[in-house]
Amino acid sequence: MGKKGKKEKKGRGAEKTAAKMEKKVSKRSRKEEEDLEALIAHFQALDARKTRIVETPCSPPSPRLNASLCAHPEKEELILFGGEYFNGQKTFLYNELYIYNIRKDAWTKVEIPNPPPRRCAHQAVMVSQGGGQLWIFGGEFASPDGEHFYHYRDLWVLHLATRTWEQVRSPGGPSGRSGHRMVAWKRQLILFGGFHESTRDYIYYNDLYAFNLDTFTWSRLSPSGTGPTPRSGCQMTVTAQGSIVIYGGYSKQRVRKDVDRGTQHSDMFLLKAEEGREGRWAWTRVNPSGAKPTPRSGFSVAVAPNHQTLLFGGVCDDEEDESLEGHFLSDLHFYDPVRNRWFAGQLKGPKVEKRRRRRGKKGEPGGASKQELKGTGAQEPLQVVRELVAEDGTVVTIQQGLAALGPAGQPESHDSDDGTNEAGVPAVEPSPRSSAMLAVKHGRLYLYGGMFEAGDRQVTLSDLYCLDLHKMEEWTVLVEMDPESQEWLEETDSEEDSDEVKGAEGGGESEEDEDSGEEARVPT
Repeated sequence: MGKKGKKEKKGRGAEKTAAKMEKKVSKRSRKEEEDLEALIAHFQALDARKTRIVETPCSPPSPRLNASLCAHPEKEELILFGGEYFNGQKTFLYNELYIYNIRKDAWTKVEIPNPPPRRCAHQAVMVSQGGGQLWIFGGEFASPDGEHFYHYRDLWVLHLATRTWEQVRSPGGPSGRSGHRMVAWKRQLILFGGFHESTRDYIYYNDLYAFNLDTFTWSRLSPSGTGPTPRSGCQMTVTAQGSIVIYGGYSKQRVRKDVDRGTQHSDMFLLKAEEGREGRWAWTRVNPSGAKPTPRSGFSVAVAPNHQTLLFGGVCDDEEDESLEGHFLSDLHFYDPVRNRWFAGQLKGPKVEKRRRRRGKKGEPGGASKQELKGTGAQEPLQVVRELVAEDGTVVTIQQGLAALGPAGQPESHDSDDGTNEAGVPAVEPSPRSSAMLAVKHGRLYLYGGMFEAGDRQVTLSDLYCLDLHKMEEWTVLVEMDPESQEWLEETDSEEDSDEVKGAEGGGESEEDEDSGEEARVPT
């Protein structure tokens, strides 16, 4: 009895300790959220000083990720808003608004009174009414040390015709979150998923909401059927038939104290409005065929001119116990909802190379000149390596993959008449990255920024690429990444040389072990 009494007393003591700890953590969490709210209020006070619209021609925006990039519905313009940047020590959040004039290849910074607070990982949807409206919901604000987050649940609209911001207050909307997805469907905004994270815990969502653009009211949808599990960062696009496709995404769960395990989803669902039943929806699980993307997170999505969904890049995480290794990607994939099939986005190569290969074929029995064969190594993959040097002398080497050749969504062709991979001449792709921004205007895909990690260092990008989706020939570089904008980049060449020496002496790591220790931040 005495031992039992001691055990019970000890158990009650442990419960009291746990309750005290929970109370302490809860108090600290509230304090951190209050601190973030105070910081947000401070920035809003600074923004309140802006009383007139100021449009200033400028150089391209600074490096950033998790921003939004949308095409103007009526003009030859791209609209960039928000985003984040980490310089190795401090996290910066933005609520800047930039407009890129496609025809003039020129950027303009637009300062408008009463903008939304600074944020990243929000969602922005463009609608054509009223001369163009940009609708923004949610997102997050991070503390300067990047350890604490505040998740917004506000809804804003930018009236492009009048250059005015308006906050739309309507009850019954989604809870605060980031990493969610939102699309325009008829006269509604449809919002799915996302996550909320605090010091105490995190939660991923699979709820579904609709915002009516006529009545300015929120409603929560409860579709029939089995839908996606909770997740953030998924693909969400509207098909030409009016259905909504959900693909992939990321979520994590706690497996034991202080240890989480992430899941990179690769399943796909179709959300359809039921005919004749207003407000009623249904989920259907679909299993597409074709060249499916490998599981990944942090990929970027846009809609191609033929209503196919375009998916670019991302990061594939390999998790073992408490370690996380990320492999960044730069591949293109297209999903055709009519055929329910994935296709690899293959490039044909530049026209100049086509003509040169044809002339070479006439002059040489092998189909290419000796110089071409010598220079390209037709049977071997080619790579382009760029070295960027920071102000402190450190060097990062960016190895750019080469595009596979062949028309978009079609098997690789060897017919010399169509100019495809005749001599193995490649086109240079953007470097691998995650959390980049995509937009499509008049059949051209625009890719801006994003990030990749090398070891424990995060490099944020500020380059801008363009790809003609009708021709699928080659990427065009509109803005090259400025190495001086990076305050730090990657390990020095001397460290790489040291590893090579170790390998030559037999004491180095194997190829499989070279990247161990890389820890990739899972983008939202």
